[in-house]
Amino acid sequence: MEHSKKRGSFSGKIGFVLSAAGASVGLGNIWRFPYLCAKYGGGVFLAIYIILALTFGYTMIMAETAIGRHTKKSPVGAFSSFTNKKHMVFGGWINAVIPILIVPYYSVIGGWVCKYLYEYITADVNVIAADGFFTGFITNGAESEFWFLIFSLIVLLIIFMGVRRGIESVSKFMMPILAVLAVVICIYSVTRPGALAGVKYCLIPDFSRFSIMTFVSAMGQMFYSLSIAMGILITFGSYVKKDVSIEQSTEQVEIFDTAIAVIASLMIIPAVFAFSGGNPDTLKAGPSLMFITMPNIFASMGFGRVIGILFFLLVLFAAVTSAIALLESAVSTFYDEFKWSRNLGTSIMGLIMVALGSLSSLGYGPLGGVTIFGMQFLDFFDFLTNSIMMPIAALFTCILIVRYTRIEMVEEEVELGGHPFRRKKMFGFMIKYLCPLFVLIILVSSIASVLGLIQI
Repeated sequence: MEHSKKRGSFSGKIGFVLSAAGASVGLGNIWRFPYLCAKYGGGVFLAIYIILALTFGYTMIMAETAIGRHTKKSPVGAFSSFTNKKHMVFGGWINAVIPILIVPYYSVIGGWVCKYLYEYITADVNVIAADGFFTGFITNGAESEFWFLIFSLIVLLIIFMGVRRGIESVSKFMMPILAVLAVVICIYSVTRPGALAGVKYCLIPDFSRFSIMTFVSAMGQMFYSLSIAMGILITFGSYVKKDVSIEQSTEQVEIFDTAIAVIASLMIIPAVFAFSGGNPDTLKAGPSLMFITMPNIFASMGFGRVIGILFFLLVLFAAVTSAIALLESAVSTFYDEFKWSRNLGTSIMGLIMVALGSLSSLGYGPLGGVTIFGMQFLDFFDFLTNSIMMPIAALFTCILIVRYTRIEMVEEEVELGGHPFRRKKMFGFMIKYLCPLFVLIILVSSIASVLGLIQI
């Protein structure tokens, strides 16, 4: 019993909401959302994404948070406390292992962000925008490794500080600043000459651009964007006090996350439109958008250095808040399952981060010749966690609630302290029928995409 008494907790609703929003608002919102939004029809993609976030996303956040708070455990313990069926305990372990695998490669990208922020403070914007700057950096093993270790150290120090002093304090500080920075850059971007076409493309749905891939890619993005099936929401749920309204908190996390995704699109798409003369095809996915296209745009703008610093500061805050959520989920599992202290669990995760992260960090340089299924280490870890493990983990969560915990348990947990559960009927229908179906669609389409059968 002594062990469980030491479990951390958030001070109240605002601590949980900002920490959960921090977990959700990450690199996926800033480099993946604008790219998918541009590729799959702008406004129509955005409309579908919002509908899915308010139904599918809402249901999964509610389910995971309720499981966490009811059991006061991280994923493995939470699953085990409802059933000792081996396959279900395995489902808990999948939830628990995902953040252990994600945080090392995520920290490599976090290191790239640190490097760019440093360069914008110290170097000339035209040097950063020069051809080959990004490639030269990531293929230089020593430099890439150095910045990866800097970012990892920042994240580990926050986790050593604990739930309230570390995660909650950092989220309360970083999230409001992140929101302000996003709005400032967004205003600057949409007021550039030629940017208005990008704003229209982004916000006005054109249903002639709708395709089944619009729906599938919006569903996949919402899944990653809201931190579903990473063990994070179960872990954070276990730190939520009983008098906090889960439904109200979930709605606030949804609103914050979706607002940042929309603002990121308005920050990036109009700027790219203005820079490229209105060609949405110049929006590339992932790293090349953030580390090649955006620096080119900043170099062509007035106040390029200032905007570059603000942009990469925003991206750094988004990366840090997501990384601490992933790391906390892993440390919480060690604490619950192996009875390790926070310091020991964090130290072990530090070693795992350095070992696995170094593979990703050096995968474009010294280890460039080593690939798994034709993928560099970073791309492979990303594919394994996002495309395979997360949909499977979400499916197990649906099965756990429908078959083993009963939907009524979630309803009772949400209604504790007299709080209303306004979308109760929708929750029951979604978790039983639509969520498992959506998760299977994501799993099949992700695998088909990697096999080259479809393009996402």
